[in-house]
Amino acid sequence: MNFKWFGPVALLAALFIGDQIRINRPGHKYRLTVEVETPEGSKSASGVLAVHPDRGYSRGGHTSTKGDAIFVDLGGGKNLVALLAHIDKKLDLDDINYVALRAYTAAGGKRVSFNEMNRLTGSVPVREALIPVLVTFADPANPGTARAISPDDAEAALGKGYRLQGITAEVVPNGLWPLDFGGALGEPVTRGIVAKLPWLNGAGNPAAIALRAAGLPGIEAIDAKEAFTRK
Repeated sequence: MNFKWFGPVALLAALFIGDQIRINRPGHKYRLTVEVETPEGSKSASGVLAVHPDRGYSRGGHTSTKGDAIFVDLGGGKNLVALLAHIDKKLDLDDINYVALRAYTAAGGKRVSFNEMNRLTGSVPVREALIPVLVTFADPANPGTARAISPDDAEAALGKGYRLQGITAEVVPNGLWPLDFGGALGEPVTRGIVAKLPWLNGAGNPAAIALRAAGLPGIEAIDAKEAFTRK
């Protein structure tokens, strides 16, 4: 066997793999935690989202987020879901990319740059316009039972004694991405919304059915499934 080209080929392979890691590595990850007051006490759930800036060579891409919507089991058959979407006259799928950055900026009183995010620590509140769209499902197995929840009046959708206590964002380490399988390697992006909403991968665009049932605007202009999960 001729090993003449082994060294150059191995070097090119290493350069290619390293460049792909550079391009696709998250700019930062953050944990989004939702806490709800219920008649039986406080209930909460959280998930890790990864924010990926466009580092490619085409300059035609944009910042994106990977992760799942946050499903909070409130007990008694009730639930609250924080979608990967906001409303700015219509549904917006891009603002989720900047929730943590804007929350840290608001908490610190000075602008935080995108490049600083991975070095920040501690949790900060997510308030007002930064709060994602909140919905509830009377029957999580039926997308047509979705109903929107106002952050200021959860009782209207969930019943007496239910109140949004707060939402927080906390930067977590990128870890040894793409080997971030947990533990010392770093926290992976949280998955699990499909197990909570089993119709999500079904035919007939059930995500759009859910968003329409909740009375949310501008559904025709987006990929409705991306309000629940981003790959």
